[in-house]
Amino acid sequence: MATISVLYGSTTGATKAVAEKIAKDLGADLFDVASAGDEAVTGYDVLILGSSTWGMGELQDDWNDYLPKLEQADLSGKKVAFFGTGDQEGFGDTFVDALGLLHDAVADKGIQVIGKRSTEGYSGGELAIRDGEFLGLAIDETNQPELTEGRIVSWLDQLRTEMR
Repeated sequence: MATISVLYGSTTGATKAVAEKIAKDLGADLFDVASAGDEAVTGYDVLILGSSTWGMGELQDDWNDYLPKLEQADLSGKKVAFFGTGDQEGFGDTFVDALGLLHDAVADKGIQVIGKRSTEGYSGGELAIRDGEFLGLAIDETNQPELTEGRIVSWLDQLRTEMR
């Protein structure tokens, strides 16, 4: 069975709530990047990275300090999934850009990306989309809170298959 680490950065609590649901459902270890160290990455087979998107398409602030640690870590052979929260109506141009930013920070580290999702039912999110798919789970608690639980459950089912 794969060992799983969920790392997240959250300011308002929306991303933290999603991270907690993911970690609980998968039996994963949960780390807030505001206080996490190397132990959040070392020894895990699967990393699940999450962030809200802020400003003009920026990662949540706590990632500014943690991202260099992640970029320096040996991620070879790890499976990595991404999730993000945002507001597709108010900030459509930068909706869940954090998915793309996190992906791009580790994409050349010998990882296998898992958990890509359809863009159906969403608008925006250009930086988070590659080859017509989101790089991971996109959550819009502002405009589509009624879809959050179903999206998480469906994504976790997908991850369980892709983690094998």
